[in-house]
Amino acid sequence: MHRKDVDQLDPTRTYWVVAVTSPERNWSGAPGCRRGSRFLVDADTLRASAQDFTAFDSQSECLRWVMAHRSDLNRSMPLAKPRPVPLAQWLLGLD
Repeated sequence: MHRKDVDQLDPTRTYWVVAVTSPERNWSGAPGCRRGSRFLVDADTLRASAQDFTAFDSQSECLRWVMAHRSDLNRSMPLAKPRPVPLAQWLLGLD
């Protein structure tokens, strides 16, 4: 899903996404970023993205996906700690 399409989601439901924070300046998972920059994870590319992400219906489904792909996530986003967060809170910067 693209960030501009977020208004197409059902506003009465809680969606979960995988979020990461860049552990260092110019992090290899997102070159050119600042330390502490927030990103979502795109399940298709397994990379940090500010625009593309995958929404899950529950926290457990999101966490299950993270655990199933943890080795690939560690390769594409070294030193980052992927975690499930509610999409609405992430968009508001409250995560």
